[in-house]
Formats: sequence, structure tokens, C-alpha cells
Amino acid sequence: MSAVKYSDLGLVNTREMFKKAMEGKYAVPAYNFNNMEQIQAIIIACTESKSPLILQVSSGARKYANQTLLRFMAMGAVQMMKDMGGNIPVALHLDHGDSVDLCKSCIDTGFSSVMIDASHHSFKENIEISKQVVEYAHARDVTVEAELGVLAGIEDEVSSEVTHYTKPAEVEEFVAKTGVDSLAISIGTSHGAYKFKLKPGESVPPLRFDILEEVEKRIPGFPIVLHGASSVVKEYVDMINKYGGKMENTAGVPEDQLRKAARSAVCKINIDSDGRLAMTAMIRKVFAEKPGEFDPRKYLGPAREELVKMMKYKNENVLGSAGRA
Repeated sequence: MSAVKYSDLGLVNTREMFKKAMEGKYAVPAYNFNNMEQIQAIIIACTESKSPLILQVSSGARKYANQTLLRFMAMGAVQMMKDMGGNIPVALHLDHGDSVDLCKSCIDTGFSSVMIDASHHSFKENIEISKQVVEYAHARDVTVEAELGVLAGIEDEVSSEVTHYTKPAEVEEFVAKTGVDSLAISIGTSHGAYKFKLKPGESVPPLRFDILEEVEKRIPGFPIVLHGASSVVKEYVDMINKYGGKMENTAGVPEDQLRKAARSAVCKINIDSDGRLAMTAMIRKVFAEKPGEFDPRKYLGPAREELVKMMKYKNENVLGSAGRA
């Protein structure tokens, strides 16, 4: 099968997006999707709020959706945006690529940006693996994100029991030796809906802005990425529990901390769990109120509408990306 060039799908890489985000003191949303309703919601929300956009796909989502279908979904998403009268930049990004081969495969099937996550390896191995991806990607004008430090939590195939904060002393050497375009760092965010398990009266521990500031000093003007940055919206958790679900003691990253991060060198913020919660909450609500319903459009439609509402809110009030396309 011959390689697909992302520009032929109407996509762009993240280089210009991040440059503008850095200058404008906002973060580009990176929304994960697995199915049609999610990608529709992302396009509607970002087109209506005039926000640049990174469509994000995990390796698990790629298997779930099928890599060939995924390519045409991305192409269709760009056309849908244009049909709505939009003119926003859209990147297609591999989230947490765990091997050089996977990154190459995504590049060859139309991804405009890839993440190689070799953060579980030694510092030296992380550099070697990331550099291999950069060499392949840059020859095809594809941008590369890598990770230093390890986030706790579980999301898709990504899991870790313990947080290892990014060591600022390592960032200069890592960026210089790999040639990556952006860097995901660990400052206290975590994957999944159970980021922080709080006891009554406890509050979420603040993000380590001291680490972020030190990283900024060492690599000024370099794009930083925050993973695991869902706020675990209480409204949706309560709705899930009200309509038969069971989610206890969940807490995410407070929105004011994300907004503060977005005003710094952080120019990409990943959001996945909040989207899952919004959809699940609405689907449970429909099933509880209309137990005889069996038409997928009647429960996936309201879920899609709620997702649009949530993402527009994030773009306008949390990331600051609305009106920046």
C-alpha cells in the first residue's frame, strides 16, 4: 500500500499551531475520538468556536476504528468543517505511540503528527527511540511529540502506578539530541477518570508549576504538552451515578489550573476522559428515562450534543483557544 500524504486529506502538522498558541497565550485542544459521533462533536464544537484543533487517536482507538476507515473519517471531518463554513487548522495526531513501527505506520497512513512515548525506558533509550521517529517523521514534514517523566493513572493501554515528575535538568539534552517538536511533561496530571481519589474535605493537589517554570527557563519558547488534563466534570459523574452508574471519589485537574498552564509554554492540552463521561452520562440518562429506546440515534444523538456543549465550554473558558483559528 502506498503512503498517504496528510496534506492530501486536508490536514496540517502542529508546527504553526503551536507557534501561534505560544504567542497568543492559549492551548490548542487535543480531543480523543473513537467513533463517528465523537468526531462529529469535535468538528462542530471547534468550528463553531473557531478553535484550532488536534484530532487525537490512541493506538487502541486506531485498532477499534480501523486504520483505513480512520483515514477517511479524518478527511470527511475536514470536509464537514468546510461545509459548515469553517476554516480552522486540523491536525491528526497519534496519542501515546509505543513503538517506532506504529509511529511510522501512522505517518504512512495520513497522520500529520505523532507522539512517541518511550518515557518508560531509560533516559538514554528514550532519546534513541524518539530520535528514530523524528528522523522518519521530519523527512515527511510530520511533527513529533515525545514524553519525559511518567504520568500515573490508566487510559487505554497507557498505565502507570506511580508518577515520576519530569526532571527539568534533562530537558535541554533531550530536546537537543532528539529534535522533537514538542514535549509532554509530568507535573501532576494523570490519565483516566480517577486522577485523584479524595477523602471528604480533601482538595486536589496543585499542579507542579515550579517544574513547568523551570522547564520554560531551560528551553524558552519550546512547545510543552499536558496529558491527562480532564477536569472529571462533577456534573457528569453525578449524572452517571444518578442513572445507575458507580463512580466514587473521582476528581480531575481544576479548570483554573489548566487555564494558568495554557497561558504559559503549554500549548497543547489533551482531553479524553471528560468526553467519555459526557457521552456516558447522557446515554445513561436516555436509557433511564426511556427504557424502551433501542434506536442508537436516539441515545447517541443527545450524547453528541452534550459533547459539543462541553468542548465549546473548554475552548472558550479553559484553553482560551476559541476565536484563535
